[in-house]
Amino acid sequence: MAAKEKLYKDLPRPKLNRAQIEEIYRRLSVERPSPKTELDYVNPYTLVVAVALSAQATDVGVNRATKDLFVIADTPEKMLALGEDTVRDYIKTIGLYKTKAKNVIKLSQLLVDEYDSKVPDTREDLIRLPGVGRKTANVVLHEIFGQPTMAVDTHIFRVSNRTGMAPGKDVLEVELNLLRVTPESYLIGAHHWVLLHGRYVCKARTPECYACPIQDICQYKKKTPAP
Repeated sequence: MAAKEKLYKDLPRPKLNRAQIEEIYRRLSVERPSPKTELDYVNPYTLVVAVALSAQATDVGVNRATKDLFVIADTPEKMLALGEDTVRDYIKTIGLYKTKAKNVIKLSQLLVDEYDSKVPDTREDLIRLPGVGRKTANVVLHEIFGQPTMAVDTHIFRVSNRTGMAPGKDVLEVELNLLRVTPESYLIGAHHWVLLHGRYVCKARTPECYACPIQDICQYKKKTPAP
């Protein structure tokens, strides 16, 4: 048995069949025909920085902090010229801003030293960058390079488990399960559809089940009644 097949075989089984999962994506795609990240960026480099800053922070908060920063520092060289202290001042409204400022400078230096100031297009290279983990790498690969990745955050983790479409006890299981069950025609866009559904409808504390376009398919038992 191939390693990939064995890996998928060991994953939790979906609670929905393929037709139901495809219908979920069809409905979500109708709701948002052109899904995209809500982080503001001007080029691949600024997206890497923005996603790295978004850990334990909201997209709105990151956009507010980077609005002026990206005007004067949209390349690794310009960011390095600013220096860590100045970067820190720009992003001080974001959680963990001191550590993140250090990482922004370090990843910028690594891009200059080893990647000719260009953002690499492989997960292995991306996660070498300080402050960039698997989720950040997957966002960049999906958004910039059009690769069918699943960047599992809290929203995607929640929706995948609640609906039963791609259960998993950790983010890697959910990521692999989503890649396994998502129809090929929906792979580009799936990350955003599931994320945005979790952010605006299938919320953590009080999901808006009464306004959910997939509530009749979803396996979540404690559905929220209409107010």
